[in-house]
Amino acid sequence: MAAGLGAVLAASHLAYQLLKWAGAAYLAWLGVNLILNPRARLDFSAPTSLPKTDNWWLRGFLTNLLNPKVGVFYVSFLPQFVPSHVPVAPFIVLLALIHDLIGLLWFAVLIYAGASLRRWVARDAVAGWLDRVTGVVFVGFAAKLALDRR
Repeated sequence: MAAGLGAVLAASHLAYQLLKWAGAAYLAWLGVNLILNPRARLDFSAPTSLPKTDNWWLRGFLTNLLNPKVGVFYVSFLPQFVPSHVPVAPFIVLLALIHDLIGLLWFAVLIYAGASLRRWVARDAVAGWLDRVTGVVFVGFAAKLALDRR
């Protein structure tokens, strides 16, 4: 479907312009709403509608394992780093484990930083400021999209 839409947009200048202007208008509308009506505070309470699961690690592992993009990444990216004199499969597994370890460390840093910043972000003045800055960025994106010449 995306390839068909891409072909239509490439072939029809009018369709491309309509989609471009609709996207710019939507971004501008979102941005103006964020600037004029910022939230008074951010809600950090846990959602009550999500299903509770005790085995979050297994769920995440299976999600990654069954995601075809992960396999495509490893098959297309890692072989270029295998030296010619070593067995390919064990070396790629080692590279994948190194990649996983780096990802684990990076996410731990993000979690720690997020937890540390939570008190600051939860302040009422910060919530409004973040919404206004985001609104300005959205309006900027809308202007860039509207003024973009194909």
